Amino acid sequence: MLYLFGFERIGVAVSDIYFVDPNPNAGQEGAERGVRLELRKLEPGELKGSIYSARPITVDRPLWRVDLLESVTGTPGSFDRTHHHPALRDWEPGERVFDEQLSGEPLKWLGERLADLEGVLDEAGVGRDEVSAADVTGLRERAPEIVDTVRRLLDDVRSGALATPPSDAPSSDSVRASWL
Repeated sequence: MLYLFGFERIGVAVSDIYFVDPNPNAGQEGAERGVRLELRKLEPGELKGSIYSARPITVDRPLWRVDLLESVTGTPGSFDRTHHHPALRDWEPGERVFDEQLSGEPLKWLGERLADLEGVLDEAGVGRDEVSAADVTGLRERAPEIVDTVRRLLDDVRSGALATPPSDAPSSDSVRASWL
């Protein structure tokens, strides 16, 4: 499942994810599932026909990522693998950053971060000129709606409806099923 909230130059993409890290850190072995949220650049394309034609939209590079993950064999609601990536370089995330507040109250933490786009950009090392005032205002106003979407996706993950291993998953140490 993929949700996309688009503003002027940025968007928030939210998806369920099932993940097996091929090179896990100690204590991070085994399958994980949950919800991934990324702040992404958006690029509108040129119309491909008349003024009435659909407009191509490119969901481009990630600026910031939050992974609300739990180990598949762990206790639902533990958020034992929940972390964020304050900065991404090109398309690659840095090391996982674990934060007690994020793991303790993930939806509250997420809402506060989404309402502070300037702070997120500063932490990510992204220039504020990459977003517009409409992005800042729009994200702040829609943060509760985005958090509610994340909450619903987490409920669907815990019910087993989402973030399941792919039926055709190879028998390897690396699996990823997600839009993000």
